[in-house]
Amino acid sequence: MMRNTSKQSSNLLKLIILALLGTISLLLFFLNFPLPFLPPYLKIDFSDVPALMASLIFSPLAGVIVVAVKNLLYIAVSGAGDPIGVAANFLAGVMFVVPVSILYHKYKGVKSIVSGLVTGTLIMAIGMSVLNYFIILPAYGWFMGWEMTNQVIWVSVIAGVLPFNMIKGIIIALLFVPLFIKMHSWIKQQQAKFI
Repeated sequence: MMRNTSKQSSNLLKLIILALLGTISLLLFFLNFPLPFLPPYLKIDFSDVPALMASLIFSPLAGVIVVAVKNLLYIAVSGAGDPIGVAANFLAGVMFVVPVSILYHKYKGVKSIVSGLVTGTLIMAIGMSVLNYFIILPAYGWFMGWEMTNQVIWVSVIAGVLPFNMIKGIIIALLFVPLFIKMHSWIKQQQAKFI
């Protein structure tokens, strides 16, 4: 009975931490900025950093939960009339966070974080380019009533989506690696609490 109660309180604490990280993620999502040479609707933000932390402390699924909480809170707060953008943000976050987490949990340490960030950046950039070409941009075209020819979609992917996701991944990686090095022992302490 005692073990069951401590397991329940541990799970409750985990849920609270994931909800808090999701809320922090939403706040970071609003602190965004465009890149001068890319379309203004593509904005860099650091909302994936709390999801990365959750995925390192707990599991890849925890990172996915934080990305989902951020997007659900965003819909609630903004009354987002743009479900396509929210879905795209969720998918990009998952593609980025999950590879980092998988590689970290398999190999541990800074090298696995760096290789995970490189892998996550490539998967996000290529995955989002493919999804934008076949699904997201045509859906936007239909949703907004825009004429989206194959040429327009192709140029949008090659000149916008692909470089944007590569740059976003690199910027987050440059921020996250020193943060991870500073917080590595703290992350290990947190992991020990929830084993």
